[in-house]
Amino acid sequence: MGPLPLAIALFSATFLLLPMLIVVPMSFSTAISFQFPPPGYGLRYYYEYFNSAEWIGATINSIIVATGTMMLTMLLVIPASFGYVRHRFHGRQVANLLLMSPLIVPHIVTALGDYRLLASFGIVGTHIGLILAHTVLSLPVAFLVITAASKGFDQNLERAALICGAGPLKTFFLVTLPVLKPAMIVGALFAFLQSFNEAVIAIFIAGRTASTLPKKMFESIRMDADPVLAVASSLLIAAVLIGILISALPTFRRGQNAT
Repeated sequence: MGPLPLAIALFSATFLLLPMLIVVPMSFSTAISFQFPPPGYGLRYYYEYFNSAEWIGATINSIIVATGTMMLTMLLVIPASFGYVRHRFHGRQVANLLLMSPLIVPHIVTALGDYRLLASFGIVGTHIGLILAHTVLSLPVAFLVITAASKGFDQNLERAALICGAGPLKTFFLVTLPVLKPAMIVGALFAFLQSFNEAVIAIFIAGRTASTLPKKMFESIRMDADPVLAVASSLLIAAVLIGILISALPTFRRGQNAT
């Protein structure tokens, strides 16, 4: 690697890591508000986070909504991507544009439309309403990932399984699913993260009973600048790092076995 690409890489890494170097120390601060560098260090705000019904409730709500969004997204995207890739039908391009439209429409516009629609069914401020609203946002990316993988799938493998006597369900679970599983995992992960990190629609739809962690964090920094916000941010950073380490562990083990 030449000096210029190396310098760009180091600058990019520093730019990405700098917020962590500020947020994480602030989560251990003893100051009554945001202050950097901290005047002292302690676990006071970690104690407040884990003993706060509002913060823990918002975290649990985010996990519930993100998990529900991931499951509903995959239930819709898998058959939709198979139908789009394997069949030619009238209005195919229109259907593709409709599926991609949430990527283009601003979230604030989507939030207003979701609020009006979900209010007519009386599910504003519920987990179900928030899952439905987040699923609309998660569909495009998951659809793109699984569609791209489905286009490279050799359907002769399915035909061979059917000829050998396997039924459609057995063929899907023993042939199709193992081949497309990496793409499905990536699509499901994108759907989970899209829902877990979304704040704009949650502000409109969640209400008090289904308040999510991003909504709680937004309200915290807007109203009282509570340092517990730094704790929540640090825990999210830790969760991401743990996820990266877990995903890299199989590659590390294969490298060790190869040597």
